[in-house]
Amino acid sequence: MSAKKNDISKEQILALKDAIELLGGKWKFCILHNLYNHETMRFKDLQETALGISPKVLSKVLQELEDNLLITRTVNNTKPVTVSYALTAHAKETEDVVNTLINFGLKHRKKIKEK
Repeated sequence: MSAKKNDISKEQILALKDAIELLGGKWKFCILHNLYNHETMRFKDLQETALGISPKVLSKVLQELEDNLLITRTVNNTKPVTVSYALTAHAKETEDVVNTLINFGLKHRKKIKEK
């Protein structure tokens, strides 16, 4: 069987799997999207804008994003101590992906409502 010109390569499949694992889950896109719109955000602000995420889950997701070089965590020398999060330059490359998913989601919700 011959390969077609548009067949996806093994390298592309692995890259797609990596991207899905890195960005997948219920909350990562929400967190990234909120950070695109703000230079930095505190933990409590991220929790409020994620609509329904528990502090435990938010901590876990933020740690995963930090481990994967998508966000930075800064401990601010305030009383009480506050922690803020910001996107890395690497994470900013995902903005088009997130916006495309948002637009698709809006169109899909509209189609389902019209059904």
